[in-house]
Amino acid sequence: MPWGESKVWMQGTEQLPFYQNTLEDAATKPARDAQRKKVVKPWEMPWELAPQGILKHMINDQMNTRMETVDVYMQIIPPGSRSGKHRHLAEECLYVLEGEGYDLHVDCDVEITDTYHWVPQGEVKRFDWKAGDVIYIPPNTIHQHFNARPDRPVRLISAINRIYKYSGLNDLEQLENAPEYEPGVVLDPAKVEAYLQRKAPVEG
Repeated sequence: MPWGESKVWMQGTEQLPFYQNTLEDAATKPARDAQRKKVVKPWEMPWELAPQGILKHMINDQMNTRMETVDVYMQIIPPGSRSGKHRHLAEECLYVLEGEGYDLHVDCDVEITDTYHWVPQGEVKRFDWKAGDVIYIPPNTIHQHFNARPDRPVRLISAINRIYKYSGLNDLEQLENAPEYEPGVVLDPAKVEAYLQRKAPVEG
C-alpha cells in the first residue's frame, strides 16, 4: 500500500462485536424495559440509615424502575435534629412535605483541568423553608438541612440527577454525619416511628 502509516493502523488481530452488541442491546431494550417498574409500591422502597440521615429510597439506579436519569428519596429529620452535611457535583432539589426548618449552604470555588479542585468560600448562607417549599441545591455546594421544630419531624423529597455520575463525575463527599447515624443499624417502620416520636432536648 502506498501509505507508510498503514504499517501502524493495520496492526492488530483482535476482533470484538462492539457495534453488533450495541445494535442488539437497542433492539432488545423495549422488552427489558417492559419488565421494569413504572409504579413502585411503598413496601418496595428500601430504608437506609445513612451518614446523611434517615432515607426511604423511592427511585434509585439500583432499583428496577424505568427512570433513567434521576434518583429520588424521602429524608426524615426527627424533631430538633439535622441531616448530615455533604457536597456533590450534581444539582439537587428538595420538596418540603412536612415541617419547617432551614438550610446552611457554603458555595465552593471549583477548578476542573486535568484534575478537580474545590475550595469552600467563607460565607455561610442560611435559607429558611416550610412545608410546600422547594429547596434548590446548586452544583458543588456544601449543604445541611436543620429541623427548626423541637416537637415535629421534617420530611423532604430529594431529586438528584444521575448524569454526572454516568459521566464519571460521581463526586460525593460526606463532611458530617447525621446525629442518628449508626453503622450497621437496620431500619424498619417501628424504628423510624421511634425516631419520629423523639423530642428534642430543651435548651436551658
